[in-house]
Amino acid sequence: MLSQMLLTHLKHAASAILEQSAISDQTFTSITLEQPSRMEHGDYSTNIALQLARSLRKSPLHIAEQIKTQLEADGMCAGLVTKIEVLPPGFINLFMNWTVWAQQTMAVPLAHETKIVIEHTSINPNKSSHIGHLRNACIGDTLVRMLQRIGHTVEVHNYIDDLGNQLADTVVGMLHTPINQAHNRFGDFCWDLYAHVNKQYEHNAELQQQRSHVLHALEEGNNNLAWTGMLIAERIVREHLAEMGEFGVHYDLLVWESNIVREGFWNAAFDLLQQTDSFYQIDKGKLAGCWVLRQSEHEPLKDSALEHNDEPSAEPEHHQDKVLIRSNGILTYTAKDIAYHLWKFGLLNQDFTYSPFTNSLWTTRAGGAARHYGHADVVINVIDYRQQYPQVMVKQALQALGFTTQAENLHHVSYGVVSLSPNAASELGIDTSDGKSSYAMSGRQGIGIKSAQLLDLMEKVISNKRSDQTGMNSRDIAAAAIRYYLLRFNLQTEVVLDLEQATEITGNTGVYVMYAHARATTLLQRAAQEHRLEPTAPVEMSQLEKAEYALLRHIAKWPETLQAACKELAPNTICTYAFELATLFNNFYAVCPILKASRNSQAVRIWLTDKFKETLSDALQVLGLPTPERM
Repeated sequence: MLSQMLLTHLKHAASAILEQSAISDQTFTSITLEQPSRMEHGDYSTNIALQLARSLRKSPLHIAEQIKTQLEADGMCAGLVTKIEVLPPGFINLFMNWTVWAQQTMAVPLAHETKIVIEHTSINPNKSSHIGHLRNACIGDTLVRMLQRIGHTVEVHNYIDDLGNQLADTVVGMLHTPINQAHNRFGDFCWDLYAHVNKQYEHNAELQQQRSHVLHALEEGNNNLAWTGMLIAERIVREHLAEMGEFGVHYDLLVWESNIVREGFWNAAFDLLQQTDSFYQIDKGKLAGCWVLRQSEHEPLKDSALEHNDEPSAEPEHHQDKVLIRSNGILTYTAKDIAYHLWKFGLLNQDFTYSPFTNSLWTTRAGGAARHYGHADVVINVIDYRQQYPQVMVKQALQALGFTTQAENLHHVSYGVVSLSPNAASELGIDTSDGKSSYAMSGRQGIGIKSAQLLDLMEKVISNKRSDQTGMNSRDIAAAAIRYYLLRFNLQTEVVLDLEQATEITGNTGVYVMYAHARATTLLQRAAQEHRLEPTAPVEMSQLEKAEYALLRHIAKWPETLQAACKELAPNTICTYAFELATLFNNFYAVCPILKASRNSQAVRIWLTDKFKETLSDALQVLGLPTPERM
């Protein structure tokens, strides 16, 4: 990686200067090395001289000159640097020798292999998925691809909550609230059924009691209602897998909540928690009979510390504790999640058994076979920001049990939800007269855009705008465009979905980026077939056009961009890089003749096009997008 090589030489030069001044060496963990926005300021710039000023008690400008001299004496960073410039108050600008760089293989450095478990998607198995679920799946799947790309072993879990309120509502609706209308898919039927039964709850107390009855039956298992719930959930999960599969999302293991409860995982976790002072049963007040996990005294007071099914106590101290077992004996979601995470890290002395669910996907299943899952070094959960507090409680439970390393290696990738723009909401029949800037989706009210619905719409838009239908399949283009759209936003940004914006195919879109790849592929094919030109590293690249230079600099940034995105768990960073790379290539393509250039320039530009294609292909694969030869 180019930046890492330059940092190594800078650290060596700084250490030599410190040694000459009889000052002990330092570890430079925070050296900043950046690409200046203005190319006349060099290819890389560092402020290391300003960092050393206090230790050396000299002016940063003087130290910068010393570092420059040392780098020149050491061979200009193994010949990678052709010029070093010092500017007040002590910045060092490095100008690259791109000819030397082109002769080397600058591969993405691989990390020390780590076993990472990533949990994502985890949709309630009670109706079709919507675009909010799809954002989760696209983020999670891209994190998987990113971390695999840099050498980690990644295991992908999809957690199925088959004991929760949502599935109970669908079971109640199936048995007590008939619907008579046409649906193409079972999940779409359940979508309407779920909304219908929640409306019925508002004026039917008896129906609400049925929900409680179903919840108990689901948790007990081995009864009519539990089997009904299982059949509904499994059918819905298969539809979810098909929906996500169209967007290139895949999993290694389905983990069913019912297996966690019925196979004793919670009992094992309960036994461990009872050995700590943080887990206790309340014996008086409104929460009498509840088992709670004491909140850390460093955690802020939160009303959300209690599950919504429990009434808060009048006693203030109980506001600071998390209910894990309700007074009626029903486990909260957080309790089951604690047990699940103890298993993920290999901290419970028991395991699931497993059965094939599809050809390549396995599932937890009672009576199945033994397989090796879990035992993670690092766990990453992709869950929207509204679930931040339960994730904190899982981490706190690990800490209370003494598993501090595992607690530190548990990461919550939080993201903003997807809501509807006024135009999108209006198209769904929502009253937008209040003038809000966005409208939340609500499964209980049947408000939202289904994943399959958006894909169908996007496919029509793509087909209508294509004059040539012989390239990529329109549905594949549509899926890639939607995936890119949901990934390109900063994770914490609320995505306000506007159907017109979501179906655009120009600008910062997946279509634009994939088209740049197809254009480069076509150009290289023409060069080989019509001109017998193959890309080879150029002998000389000192006189580059501005567009060539800008493209080359950006290509060189790919390894460090990928490393930073993996460190920050930020897929949108890759989208930004890919879009800028495609834009720079399209500008280069427009202003620099390639096949009609002089012999010297032709060789450089063919090589540069090939390097661009190779780099963009890598970025697209990390994003889970196709690398088309033609669109």
